[in-house]
Amino acid sequence: MQNNQELTRNPLFDGISCVECQEMLTCFQAVRKSFRADELIYDFNNDAVGIVEQGEAALLRIDEEGISTVLETFGPGGVFGKTLAFAGAVGDSLEVVCQTPCEVLFLDYAHILSRCEHACQRHSILVQNMLRLMADKAQALSQRVDVLSRRSIREKLLCYFRQLSHQADNNTFTLPFSLSTLADYIATDRSAMMRELKHLREQGVVRSSGRQFTIQ
Repeated sequence: MQNNQELTRNPLFDGISCVECQEMLTCFQAVRKSFRADELIYDFNNDAVGIVEQGEAALLRIDEEGISTVLETFGPGGVFGKTLAFAGAVGDSLEVVCQTPCEVLFLDYAHILSRCEHACQRHSILVQNMLRLMADKAQALSQRVDVLSRRSIREKLLCYFRQLSHQADNNTFTLPFSLSTLADYIATDRSAMMRELKHLREQGVVRSSGRQFTIQ
């Protein structure tokens, strides 16, 4: 479980003090819940905002045939909710599922939007942070579309690796998830992706050790 000092480092509470954070959690009727690995955390049937305090979770899109695709992963500090997700095709559903045991803090979105009677500044800061998170999610979606629009597995991998390299401001970067999840992220068969990764290594285009990659 994160303490309030750790919560203040979460982008949702940026600019809000530890004491104010505790007061807001009480005001928003925040609830902490524990989940097992592979357990459903959130099915987007309510307006709660979730903050992962411990563990790892993934946002999955499930199509009409039951095939799931990883849209996003969440580590400690990750934030999710209906207002921070984008609707898929008709018939698709979205779920947040634990990849490891998780501790999650839930806030009622209606309390975030509803200004308290004191019209306190910290509440205004929280709303601004929420809008910034929504903008960041939109940018992440744009980057994902850029990856998926590439024609071949090789192009998808290199496009994503360049994005991570740019974010790290370094040719060496760490994948935010496992190789199996990477295959889901670029929407391709894992075996085919592993063959392409082998070719990229043999050609000297990339080097890797575990989840750490270097692109030449």
